[in-house]
Amino acid sequence: MASEHPTSATYLICRTGMRLCGLPLEHVAETMRPLPVEPFPDMPPMVLGVAVIRAVAVPVVDVAMLIGATTRTPPGRYVTLKLGGGRQVGLAVEGVIGVRVLAIESLNEVPPLLSDAAPDVISAVTLLDAELVLVLQAARLIPDSVWDDIEVEVSSS
Repeated sequence: MASEHPTSATYLICRTGMRLCGLPLEHVAETMRPLPVEPFPDMPPMVLGVAVIRAVAVPVVDVAMLIGATTRTPPGRYVTLKLGGGRQVGLAVEGVIGVRVLAIESLNEVPPLLSDAAPDVISAVTLLDAELVLVLQAARLIPDSVWDDIEVEVSSS
């Protein structure tokens, strides 16, 4: 019996600046209004700091800066993602478009120009209503070294 492979996947589509991003729905915990963020020293520019979300200290990442923007814009929404090992991350985005099912066959390899901008973050590209969608890898948004620094900062505060 041949194994069946999925032909589609479900993503939460968000806007950040002029770009659309797709987040695998299986990792999305919730969306919410932006919360206060406590900045920490020596974090990469894309990490805004840590917000308390449902009584847990959660790092918040500016998605626009993560995928190549050079300036910050105020977020309109946070999207909280569940990652492996009980970790969570909050993504600061301009807005949430909604949930969309995308055909696996429509997901294309990342062009070299984009892969240089965010090599471990963008897993694929596709189109949605004639707009480019960057599909993000949830597990790769924050390097382990940054997690370690955040955990040290949170435990010492």
